[in-house]
Amino acid sequence: MTSLLHLDSSANRSEESVSRQLTALFARTWRTVHGPAGYRYRDLAADPVPPLDTAYCTLGRRLEATGLVPPDGVDALIGSEAERREWSLTRPLVTELLAADTVLVGAPMYNYAVSASLKAWIDRVGFPGALTEPDTGEGLLRGKRVVVVSARGGAYGPGTPREGWDFQTPYLRAYFGEKGVAPEDLCFVTAELTMAGLAPGLAPFRSSAASSLAAARAEVIAVASRLEAGSVPEQASGPGQASRPEAVGGRIEATGG
Repeated sequence: MTSLLHLDSSANRSEESVSRQLTALFARTWRTVHGPAGYRYRDLAADPVPPLDTAYCTLGRRLEATGLVPPDGVDALIGSEAERREWSLTRPLVTELLAADTVLVGAPMYNYAVSASLKAWIDRVGFPGALTEPDTGEGLLRGKRVVVVSARGGAYGPGTPREGWDFQTPYLRAYFGEKGVAPEDLCFVTAELTMAGLAPGLAPFRSSAASSLAAARAEVIAVASRLEAGSVPEQASGPGQASRPEAVGGRIEATGG
């Protein structure tokens, strides 16, 4: 059975969240194609993943020192109740991730990178050896598809002055790639200038923002509809770039997604 793990990480849990709007549209389209049985949802803002602590690090370092083992072998190496608790918080997330054929990540840009809630999830599922084949060192996410849906308050696309300030896309590309996701199975869909309707300084770019959002909506429908046919496109992004990119950027992005 085809399965989808849907993650939202926007701190804004209202209907104003653009990343949540887009991931919800993707999920509805996917369920129309595949049915509801394989769908699983996790709201990383409503149900935050606990940050790592000393016991997590101690257990992880023990695995690194003795040789990485698959998740089934971790219990035998636990040395304290604190470590057991940390592993009990970690293993369900790892199991959930490994069980998914496709992972949908709602990733609004916060201060040029990912949200704290998404980073906490990434840190925890990245437990030493949990996503690595012990014998070969290959990432266990190979063969899975990852679709990252991002919303940005400003403009960071090609040709904009803040293009080099997008630390989110290369970070997620490197992380999922190192865990085994092939480039052709990793897709980014982006809506930019989401603050144009609110911020007076971005008012000249409202038509560009509308175009970017419309393109992103069309793209998530297209990607969700054709997942059953094979790999997703490596890169997708709504066109809608600002007509005067030199005037865009310079704002903190913690409210734009």
